Amino acid sequence: MAPWPSSTLNYRSFSWIIVDPTDGRLICEQRGARAVRSLRSVVVAGGGAAGVAAAETLRREGHEGSLVLLCDEPALPYDRPPLSKQVLTGAWEPGRTELRDEDHYAGLDVRLVRGRATGLDAGRGLVRVEGASDLPFDGLVIATGLRPRRLPQGRGLAGVHVLRELPEALELRAALAAARRAVVVGAGFLGLEVAASARAMGLEVTVADPLPVPMMRQVGPRVGAAVADLHRARGVDLRMGAGVKEMAGEDGRVTAVTLSDGTTVPADVVLVAVGAAPAVEWLRGSGLPLGDGLECDEHCRAAPGIYGAGDVASWINPRYGRRMRLEHRMNATDQGTAAALNLLQGDVKPFAPLPYFWSDQYDVKIQAHGVFPEESDVTIEEGSVEDGRFVALYRSGGELTGVLGWNLPARVMPYRKRLLEQWRPR
Repeated sequence: MAPWPSSTLNYRSFSWIIVDPTDGRLICEQRGARAVRSLRSVVVAGGGAAGVAAAETLRREGHEGSLVLLCDEPALPYDRPPLSKQVLTGAWEPGRTELRDEDHYAGLDVRLVRGRATGLDAGRGLVRVEGASDLPFDGLVIATGLRPRRLPQGRGLAGVHVLRELPEALELRAALAAARRAVVVGAGFLGLEVAASARAMGLEVTVADPLPVPMMRQVGPRVGAAVADLHRARGVDLRMGAGVKEMAGEDGRVTAVTLSDGTTVPADVVLVAVGAAPAVEWLRGSGLPLGDGLECDEHCRAAPGIYGAGDVASWINPRYGRRMRLEHRMNATDQGTAAALNLLQGDVKPFAPLPYFWSDQYDVKIQAHGVFPEESDVTIEEGSVEDGRFVALYRSGGELTGVLGWNLPARVMPYRKRLLEQWRPR
């Protein structure tokens, strides 16, 4: 039987430390009111907002061992929301999307490794990297994000695009600049933001989606109808209730999209924006729980020493008592921070956020806090849809579940406070 670790008082810093008497290795250190695990090597897999937040938090909160940020793109970690807007229209060049510059990572002693994670040996503590050496770890944060879904129609045709990464945004920007007619398949956030950008660039734009109104799953039918009016007023041809039947091409390039209602729409460029799937292919066979993403507990923990964050992570949100996975920019940063804290300090705090998302379309800023069940009762609490400025409240079973602001960002905040006060952590 192994001996119990021994505790020692560090008189220099007045901190408690716990060492293993078998080899003298530091196991745990108490800094003020915080216990900091001593980890030799932490790997953060994923160079997006969640991964960067995790790496920064680890250093800020006292991790002194090796720290690797594994990025599967050659560029420095960057912000994704501008890709469908400022980058696409040419208002921003790529460098402006960088989350931090190279000196920042060097100053934190974070080693940036470029490569794609291809496998995980959780038992041996190794991340497999395509074309590179394995990365050893005794602490791991998985923040590998999403992969865009594609359609079988149009495969192999030039001019058919998806948008998730910076190179894809630049390819789409160049294609739109040379085009006259664009078809967007999918009327969610991404598709509509690209539609707005394409209209700003002077293109004829058609948006097709099988659902009855845009953003139906995100905001429901009433606000979705307002979104439809917004885009139609800006000249977008909305084909709601129509999916894609086939795509036609000439000389290997897309020329038209035939919809499920039998109509055919000419197209020089097609964007497929039908959602994305958690990037967990590399985790298959690792023994980690996989479902709708990497399944984690309320502390973002998937297994001892392994945590998930951002779009890839499905976790139990104590605020709602159920599992959820959020593809929202602010959640990525918040969950990356929470996962790193719990890895380092020992599951000290459940991650129980109030979901928040936003979308910028034309001159409209949509901000939403909470959750928006399909059966919600929606009331316009302030302003009016006709005036283009309103606050909508969502209730389910008589309880306030969400608030949405349409060009009224300040007026949303009191309702957000009410939502926060409806739940208190134990």
